[in-house]
Amino acid sequence: MAGSSTRDWDASTYQRVALPHEDWARAVLDRLGLEGGETVLEAGCGSGRTTAIVIERVPDGRVIAVDGSPSMVVKVKEVLRPQDMAMVSDLTKLELDEPLDAVFSTAVFHWISDHEALFARMRAALKDGGRFAAQCGGEGNIDAFRKAGEEVATREPYAPYLEGIERLWNYAGAEETEARLRAAGFDDVRCWLEPWPVDPPEPEAFARTICLGAHVERLPEELRDQFVADVLAAQPSPLHLGYVRLNIEATAA
Repeated sequence: MAGSSTRDWDASTYQRVALPHEDWARAVLDRLGLEGGETVLEAGCGSGRTTAIVIERVPDGRVIAVDGSPSMVVKVKEVLRPQDMAMVSDLTKLELDEPLDAVFSTAVFHWISDHEALFARMRAALKDGGRFAAQCGGEGNIDAFRKAGEEVATREPYAPYLEGIERLWNYAGAEETEARLRAAGFDDVRCWLEPWPVDPPEPEAFARTICLGAHVERLPEELRDQFVADVLAAQPSPLHLGYVRLNIEATAA
């Protein structure tokens, strides 16, 4: 996904297991209120699962799909039409040739530490009056699972590889996000937290690819499977993830 500490992702596995992202995307797009002819930036397009849903909403429009992961951008091109475009970019440094009608994003912004810079670039991407709708992990997101991962990360033999891993995510609250959006040049700002529990049908693949992907990437190959198994062993079975979504709505002033 596109972020300020971007890593490459296993795009094929992500495409298979990221089922909750479709529901999140539809909920955000419903709030965006697209009429069908807009040019839309998808900020953090992933493997194209959500991009296909955006394309359905703008049959006469255009989608600009952006992600910081090269493998994701290769994968997303499979769903794009001739008028659409995909590019690799850190969202905090995004530069576009012309302002767009709308910005959409789902399950991305918690990977970005600098939300002030992020929202400034999202505002720069929009025309005056353009709409911004997004959601990401918010305050309290997957707390139990995340704390288990942090605890296992302090154990041997994992600790030397995973020092500081807990600082990778930015699970912001609603009020601080509203203030950052207004400072970046948005009005009609509305943010709120929403519990959205998830019971993944492929717990090991989901945890390894989505929740623990950053951990796994840092570990040597011979430790990866056991690390994921140790974290899952600290959770109830079947796996239940207490997702909390930070919802964002705003208009470019």
